[in-house]
Amino acid sequence: MVETFGSGVAWLDYDNDGRLDLFFANGAGLAAGKASPGNVLYRNLGNGAFVDVTRKAGVAGRGLFSTGVAVGDYDNDGYVDLYVTGFGGNQLLRNNGDGTFTDVTERAGVAGGGWSSSAGFLDYDRDGDLDLYVARYLDYDIKDNPYCGYKKEGYRMYCDPRTFDGMPDLLYRNNGDGTFTDVSLAAGIANPAGKGLGVAFGDVDLDGYPDIYVANDGVRNFLYHNMGNGTFADVAYSAGVGFDGNGKPQAGMGTEIADYDGDGLPDIFVTNFSEELNTLYRNLGKLLFEDVSERAGLGSGYLPLGFGTKLFDYDNDGDLDIYVTNGHVIDNVALYHPHLSYRQKDLLYENLSGRFRDVSASSGSTFRIEHVGRGAAVGDFDNDGDLDIVVTDCGGRPILMRNDGGNRNHWLAVRARGRESNRLGLGARVRVTSGGRVQLREIWSAGSYLSSSDTRLYFGLGRESRASRIEIVWPSGKTQILENVPADQILTVDEAAARP
Repeated sequence: MVETFGSGVAWLDYDNDGRLDLFFANGAGLAAGKASPGNVLYRNLGNGAFVDVTRKAGVAGRGLFSTGVAVGDYDNDGYVDLYVTGFGGNQLLRNNGDGTFTDVTERAGVAGGGWSSSAGFLDYDRDGDLDLYVARYLDYDIKDNPYCGYKKEGYRMYCDPRTFDGMPDLLYRNNGDGTFTDVSLAAGIANPAGKGLGVAFGDVDLDGYPDIYVANDGVRNFLYHNMGNGTFADVAYSAGVGFDGNGKPQAGMGTEIADYDGDGLPDIFVTNFSEELNTLYRNLGKLLFEDVSERAGLGSGYLPLGFGTKLFDYDNDGDLDIYVTNGHVIDNVALYHPHLSYRQKDLLYENLSGRFRDVSASSGSTFRIEHVGRGAAVGDFDNDGDLDIVVTDCGGRPILMRNDGGNRNHWLAVRARGRESNRLGLGARVRVTSGGRVQLREIWSAGSYLSSSDTRLYFGLGRESRASRIEIVWPSGKTQILENVPADQILTVDEAAARP
């Protein structure tokens, strides 16, 4: 089953040269003695090309079946670090600041174990350093691999996850000295019923503390409300985000938290199994959500099996659009269900005032490619003002999609530099006002499926040539306001200038 997972990808500027580099987590052969391809790190040369620096950087891994990747500066030294999840163990790779990384997993105490999937850095206790959340999947051993499917040659299939028990997720608190403490039980997130695949963070009730959403496979999803005292309460039932609008659990894969309708409240999006509609939960306020998937125009996502996803403004018109990469998990699914296929096309939805239109067919040749999509992340790798997409393929080559049209509109990117808050400003809330429109974003690298995206926030301004106001609320609680900011630039905002 492990090979059905695929793998994740991350955008990161590991050498601080202002250009986004690419890290791919690569699954490996599980048979004893079989050569492992290892993870790969590509350095951005700035001319549209990348060079493989894996060996020099020391990030190939140590024989684990790598699946996911999280990006964050856990030691606040100004260089981004990597946390790589996998089957059988995880790795924390500390950035040494000289183009190399050191495996500090054992010293840091974050080896995990079991079958880990998506992970992400967040400062859940707002003490200024980044903690680590790790979603875990099934209690599975390759030595105990039951036969599933028809007992006929060519008809064996991968087992349904309901065949296996789930595993509790992990929450590691950063001690501030290079080590972490497992606080999963004390924090209230160690639910053994979970079968986590995707994880996303966001302050869904705007109380200043980041909440956690977990997309589970075949069982209800979790929404962990941050109580502000080091503990979380799972409010998925009462909030209406544990099940779909019909009260049924779905097979969640990837997930995102973002304000798609511009009302200032972060909403939740989840990709699901084939013949399950991808789910869009609209935030109604007061920790209540409504499933608006059908009336929002997301019907074309019913047959495909969605994995990686991102809500981002691909055309810089001022609202968040939706990208979903698709691919089935059963390679011979057509034998059982002739209307389904293993390789599938990706989806791109344009936001039209809170309703979505499928524009995949008119968005370039890559959306006509049938592949087995898994991890997906967005980032502006050529620094031209529009966000590009990278997606992994299960058993195939990744696809890098360069956005060639979004910068026809004006744009503004915000790069945070924390001081009292964590260095990357993860969890900071940014509001940009231009032409009477107010856009809310939060800075996160986590989300999607197994992947990490650009931590710079991109705001589409449409025809507006400047932002009249930018307000940043840092995780420390400090606030910063900038006015009359010219468009079409990557703006660095330093917390040193913020006020209590």
